Amino acid sequence: MTTPSRRHTTGALLALAIGSFGIGMTEFVVMGLLPEIARELLPTVWQASQEDAIAQAGWLISFYALGVVIGAPTIAGSVAKYPRHRVMIALAFALTVFNLLTLVLPTFELVAASRLLAGLPHGAYFGIGALIAAEVMGPGNRAKGVAFVLTGLTVANVVGVPIGTFLGQHFGWRWAHLLVVLIFAVATIAIFATVPQRAGEPSRTLRAELSVFRIGQVWFTLGIAAVGFGGFFAVYSYVATLVTEVAGSPQWMVPLTLVVVGLGMTIGNLVGGHLADVNLKRSLLGLLSALILTQLLLALTAGWIVTLVFFAFAVSFAASAVSPTIQTRLMDVAGDNQSIAAALNHSAFNMGNALGAALGGAVIAAGFGYAAPVWAGMFLAVGGLVVAIIGFGVERRGVAARAAAQENITV
Repeated sequence: MTTPSRRHTTGALLALAIGSFGIGMTEFVVMGLLPEIARELLPTVWQASQEDAIAQAGWLISFYALGVVIGAPTIAGSVAKYPRHRVMIALAFALTVFNLLTLVLPTFELVAASRLLAGLPHGAYFGIGALIAAEVMGPGNRAKGVAFVLTGLTVANVVGVPIGTFLGQHFGWRWAHLLVVLIFAVATIAIFATVPQRAGEPSRTLRAELSVFRIGQVWFTLGIAAVGFGGFFAVYSYVATLVTEVAGSPQWMVPLTLVVVGLGMTIGNLVGGHLADVNLKRSLLGLLSALILTQLLLALTAGWIVTLVFFAFAVSFAASAVSPTIQTRLMDVAGDNQSIAAALNHSAFNMGNALGAALGGAVIAAGFGYAAPVWAGMFLAVGGLVVAIIGFGVERRGVAARAAAQENITV
């Protein structure tokens, strides 16, 4: 691929960011509209128990995340041999169609199926989009390129999700998904017009890409994302009920809280990209520790809206800063399997999404209260830190063993 001009580079990156903005909306706007979705799609359960209805509606989050988990390795691995710009056009179009199904389907079961479909292109879009961004930005900017692609997702949490939540609360939750569909349609056109053409790599078959799973450190890195990031989603999935039921604030505070959370994610993502380029391992361990601490403080102070909003910002900052750090770590340990590795990061994050949302709903349904997901999230973050420490320890011992073996050969 020839080096694009600054204007073409900016256009391509903005096109990719529009798509990631749409993904951020479709993934996260559901979390602020669980009561509205439960009321419409689960009326019988809602009449019997609002807690059970909201917990059941939370499965829509898990179904989307399951789609990401399934789609990221299979799609990214299967399309690695094709030109990336064509793949991105197809992925953006698929996101448009599947979210259109969510908009129009009438029952909870069918909407759940559409959420599964909508999640399938998610990981491949971000994974391949990150590789394109790295190429057009040039060498020496890997983590910054990853952070740029993710910026659309985080900005969606500042602007798109609060707007979608407002529309959903006042006009019905489907209006939020209408906006999502329109954004993906624009992204499809923009990607077609701006992303530079590049020949595919016919040698990169699905079988070749799947060899990434033979690398032990890949599994450790995926485990950090799946378990540790699940701690964030246990909190974020139930922000609406934290604000209204735990802090006792009016419903209009939910979109404002989501804006603050989105700001934390946006700033954290940019900071995390910088820290990953400075010292990846130290940054990853420090940010996971910060995620644990901020969740503890949120759990202890969620009854007051001021501290709830402050520590929700802190939790989202720490969690989002972890994201480019894990993405870069995964690319470091994946060898030649870059396409599938970049996508697997989002597969792992959405395993955390599914785990966090399901666990948060389970502790609510079990009667532990609406603040219980925060505690559950903290323990998941602890698990992620433990996996990271073990993974780095295994790597360190492996390096020492190889050095000793090389010394013996030399002697």
